[in-house]
Amino acid sequence: MAAALIQPYHHAADSGVFFSGGSQKPLPPSKVSHISHVKALPLYSEARPYLSPSFPLSKSPSFQHFSIPNQFYNSHQQSNSEILRLLKLSVQHNDAELSKVIHASIVKSEEGIRLWNCLISSYVGLGHLDYGEKVFNSIPDPDVVSFTAMISGFAKSRRENEALKFFFYMRDNGVEPNGYTFVALLTACMRSGNLELGSQVHAFVVKTGYLACTYVANALMGLYSECDCLDFVINLFDDMSIRDVASWNTAISCLVKCGFYDRAFELFHGMLTLEGCGCDYFTLSSLLVASAKSFSVKKGLAIHALAHKIGYERNLSVRNALIEFYAECGCIDDVETLFHSMLVQDVFTWTELFKAYMRFGFVDLGVDIFDRMPEKNAISFNTLLAGLCCEGDGSRALRYFHKMLEGLELNESTITSVLRACGRMGDLQYSEQIHALVLKLGCCSDDKILATLLDTCTRCARIDDAEKIFHRLEQRCPVTLTTMICGYARNMELDKAISLIRHWEYEEHPMDEVASASILGFCGDLGFQNLGEQLHCYALKNGFIFNTGVGNGLISMYSKCGDIKEATKIFNSISFHDTVSWNCLLTGYILSRQGDESLKLWSRMKKRRVHPDSITCSLIITSYKHTKLNLVQQCHEFLLSMKSRYNVDPTSDHYASLVSVFGKWGLLEEAEDIILNMPFKPKPSVWKALLESCNLHKNFTVGKRTARRILSMDPQEPSAYILKSNLYAASGQWHYSELVKREMKDKGFRKFPARSWTIYRNEVHSFFARDNSHPESKDINSALNILFLECMKAGYEPDTSFVLHEVEEYQKTNFLMYHSAKMAVTFGILKNQPGKPVKVMKNIRLCGDCHSFFKFASLVSKREIHVRDASGFHCFAAGECSCKDYW
Repeated sequence: MAAALIQPYHHAADSGVFFSGGSQKPLPPSKVSHISHVKALPLYSEARPYLSPSFPLSKSPSFQHFSIPNQFYNSHQQSNSEILRLLKLSVQHNDAELSKVIHASIVKSEEGIRLWNCLISSYVGLGHLDYGEKVFNSIPDPDVVSFTAMISGFAKSRRENEALKFFFYMRDNGVEPNGYTFVALLTACMRSGNLELGSQVHAFVVKTGYLACTYVANALMGLYSECDCLDFVINLFDDMSIRDVASWNTAISCLVKCGFYDRAFELFHGMLTLEGCGCDYFTLSSLLVASAKSFSVKKGLAIHALAHKIGYERNLSVRNALIEFYAECGCIDDVETLFHSMLVQDVFTWTELFKAYMRFGFVDLGVDIFDRMPEKNAISFNTLLAGLCCEGDGSRALRYFHKMLEGLELNESTITSVLRACGRMGDLQYSEQIHALVLKLGCCSDDKILATLLDTCTRCARIDDAEKIFHRLEQRCPVTLTTMICGYARNMELDKAISLIRHWEYEEHPMDEVASASILGFCGDLGFQNLGEQLHCYALKNGFIFNTGVGNGLISMYSKCGDIKEATKIFNSISFHDTVSWNCLLTGYILSRQGDESLKLWSRMKKRRVHPDSITCSLIITSYKHTKLNLVQQCHEFLLSMKSRYNVDPTSDHYASLVSVFGKWGLLEEAEDIILNMPFKPKPSVWKALLESCNLHKNFTVGKRTARRILSMDPQEPSAYILKSNLYAASGQWHYSELVKREMKDKGFRKFPARSWTIYRNEVHSFFARDNSHPESKDINSALNILFLECMKAGYEPDTSFVLHEVEEYQKTNFLMYHSAKMAVTFGILKNQPGKPVKVMKNIRLCGDCHSFFKFASLVSKREIHVRDASGFHCFAAGECSCKDYW
């Protein structure tokens, strides 16, 4: 974006006023307080603004190799051209000492205002704005060039308020602005994001007749582009009588920024054919970015060829854009070849390189390249933080954030990335510290940061804090509404989430594609197919159905609601499938325990040359768990080939899935050998997969060895703590179990209680173990007692080994009876019409006792019972389960 702000104003340099490109907005942003405040100071009638210098002039090192001619000191007066030449040299060589000498000469010579203006511009160019201001204050009657130089200096130094004050003071002195003054003023508006004031400047430009100046129109387009006002940019561009290359570049870059890539290329063809205006490096860079963002390989290759033809291929900006293009649409070899062929590399080159490595899955290599960068800035740090968050490495992201605090400027991207890192880790204390930083920086008004903060609070056991933030909002937008709905769902506050959806004011806050996709995901997690179908209709009505994200949300929703036929129908109707689309349908087949269908879909993916990601590989491995035939060897070969064929590094999650596949077919010792020979230290989840298989196959020999290994591990995440605590409880070591729970609590982790729910008359009815909060709990408990006795008569025997509480043996049967899933199923049997299946969702895996109970309950009640737990769907009918007693 920086280049986009530099390019439109290149004419302004001719006046001796120096302009610089934009950058990411710092936090807190330097903004003009309000437009009403500006109106209250119509012409700024106070005395001249004066700021004393805060550092000595000699702070900036002079250019030691430049020698001043001796005759310069011996002559009382030098020619104006010689002084101007030396001032220009002082800026080129960053030589403040030379400017001081020339300053003294100008004072002695008592020359006119032209030299004083050049001196101001010199100090501004050297970064000594306060000394430029002292020179300005010494001029008896500053002219428009004097004022413009100061306004420009303040604008480019991110002191927008002072720039505006100088403009009002200039008007107070009766000095009329020229075109360069407007460019400087618009730069200040653009830097501060003050669109309202910029619009007033636009009106003033029209009134004074400067809109016909190409460079002023370019500056206006730059302002509107920065504020995402595409229509204004295009209207200004269309109305321009004379356009230069900067005009075309601004319009093209704005179209690229707003995602209108095809229109950007259309404008580029018009640039070449209609007016015969030649393109430059900035044009090519923008179009390469457009090619990368739209995955237009042919267009990107054509731009590369054009750059080579017209001599811009070795331009640094073009090279950086080429690296970005090949990172998106090519391979890592293309990126490496480009990088190593570059004679000059800047911080952006290195940033694009390590970003490319991280995009291709080489995270550690990308971090290593970042560490070796000769120079780092805020953008490179932000890119690294975002990449680590995408990979789920929140702890490493936070470590690099600490390094970033050593003098670098924080911006919106920094704060959102570090908040996401906290959310990934679920770190309560760290999230509170970052929350305090957000408040200190005063950036809670930013919708993106606010939404990320809400999301982080809901992920870090701070749902009450999230509610407080949300309810204090003066205005709610679709982003914050969607974030809060998903937060409620994540914390199992299902009624509150549904209430927000139902009270969504669609006319005031129309639901967009992102909100629709997110809420469809919530409906899938909840198993609320009726609500999901309503959103399906809303998407059809508003044309969202062609959006890939919404289509993926629909596939996921129907899959998680058990309607795999409708999910497949939606998948086949979508014109474009990304990796997420395939993953959603794979998940649907696995939840329905249709492993063979899942592998058929994988065959289709290979025929279409769809590149699998880490999640795809995990799903493919899990598919072998639900096949009709034993395909363990093929599954193992697939895992071993992931790196060489698909450039996906196997993780503990992949090995846990593989161990489950081996366990399903009873190959427990082979699964143990695989874990012991893993190329890295396995996480507790891998051993847990083996332990669950041992329990199902009643193999206590391997099970005991596995349990001892888990207990010897130092847990690092909530699931590991819960597993360790349960193992101690299962072996009767209650004291150790309590110690683990206490340690987990001290670290801010929490365990979500087992919860089951069912949908009845479009309302969610939730149940916890031994919970009597439901309005009809008496009827439910009475019916459950009857059902429990009938099942026992039919042969059901309670398995008290699943009671992980320190209670007497006779109490354990009572504990088992009132498990949340049993209560939810009983409610469903009471309420649903005879012959209609009872559908229940559970947030964790069914215990073995509930699984056994539901088989007998389906037999006794003569009803189908459909239960979706963390492993997938169980369809109980006539005393059998679709999972074949393995889940």
